[in-house]
Amino acid sequence: MLSSAYALSSFSFLAVALLTPLLIWGLRALRWTQPIRKELPADHQAKRGTPLMAGLILLTGVAMAMSFHPRPLTNFLGMTFLSFSAIGFLDDFKKAHYQDPSGISSRTKLLCQFAAVGVLLIWIFAQSDASPGLVLFRDIRLPLPTPVYMAAVALFIVGSANAINFTDGLDGLLINTAIPTYFFFFLITDRPEVKTFTLIMIGCLLGLLIYNIHPAKAFMGDTGSLAIGGSLSFLAVLEKVEILIPLLFSVYLAEQFSVILQVWYFKRTRLRIFRMTPIHFHFSLKYGWSENRIVMIFGLASWASALLSWLYWKFCM
Repeated sequence: MLSSAYALSSFSFLAVALLTPLLIWGLRALRWTQPIRKELPADHQAKRGTPLMAGLILLTGVAMAMSFHPRPLTNFLGMTFLSFSAIGFLDDFKKAHYQDPSGISSRTKLLCQFAAVGVLLIWIFAQSDASPGLVLFRDIRLPLPTPVYMAAVALFIVGSANAINFTDGLDGLLINTAIPTYFFFFLITDRPEVKTFTLIMIGCLLGLLIYNIHPAKAFMGDTGSLAIGGSLSFLAVLEKVEILIPLLFSVYLAEQFSVILQVWYFKRTRLRIFRMTPIHFHFSLKYGWSENRIVMIFGLASWASALLSWLYWKFCM
């Protein structure tokens, strides 16, 4: 099973690497390109017109996983990715078609996400041995009533998915931070379906990175980033490592909370803590770090988070 997973991962890398130029050509022909917010730095204004929605190519890997291993858990992981990708596509379509950087409203996006999460949670609880409660340390468990656990998990998934979405702000940034997180789930799981899915996603992301590294030839958009966020968040629930989220998702949460903190502080004082948020822009504007340097450092931070999370899982859970 594992050897076939490695083969599928390699094949997904080749498929994405070879098919992405065709997708980029199609996106250019349709004029589905990235509008840039006026407040972003000057170097980002030059990215106006870059093809958007390249995250569609990641569905190649999802289709591959569901076709070669049509099992209930594989289908669930695939539908998780597809659901969040569809919501991201709606946002990207409005941005690209109308050249409106704001996309669909935040309220609409959140309502769609909560609806999708609700359906997916009912599905997974009905078809698996998933149980409410948090695993804290070895055999120490915090039991929760099912409605309370479901509500908490729904908030966690939507919040985490959007935190990961915030990270897709520089060329190659999300891919370099998401690969270590997928690899963490590959290491800890004993489910062949999860191992196959995570390896395929790593292969797809490496294939897309060829075209997303600075200077990016295409952006994955919310079509890709929100789907990555949704699938990683659900993997944390499936593998019962919710307690590790503050550490495992530390890079994504830093991006999200920098925005929340900036807005809160500005409303109270009319002053800013950071030059710009999400926080990756702060390092660019305040310290003059290049995109590649920020991507490298954030990527290393994500690998460190994955390693520390694995150590806690191995020796404490």
